[in-house]
Amino acid sequence: MSDQINISEVQRCACATVRRTDRVLTQFYDEILAPSGLYITQFTLLATLSQAAPVTINRLAEIMDMDRTTLSRNLEVLVKQHMVRIEEGEDRRTRQVHLTQEGEQALRRALPLWQEAQARIEHALGR
Repeated sequence: MSDQINISEVQRCACATVRRTDRVLTQFYDEILAPSGLYITQFTLLATLSQAAPVTINRLAEIMDMDRTTLSRNLEVLVKQHMVRIEEGEDRRTRQVHLTQEGEQALRRALPLWQEAQARIEHALGR
């Protein structure tokens, strides 16, 4: 085994390629969603809550395949914008996440923009 790093081999790394692709896709969706004031991460979170709320933070993290720290950080922004509400659950150790009316309205405004972005991606992929 050689101790030298072959940069062309590293550039073919599947993980790095997927991460670059993720960044490009995220930027694409964020640009399309910009008029709504939402980022794709916020849109996805609101859309998930529209189907799952009220839901515990732990369960929401499972549904979205996100770690709790990242989810909590994303929820904090939406709470400040009055799009979601977090309340104590039946068990004091749990907290329930609720979609507010403002969150529902933001989701409705963003949906056509997301549909446009989705259609453009699907067209580019030949679907």
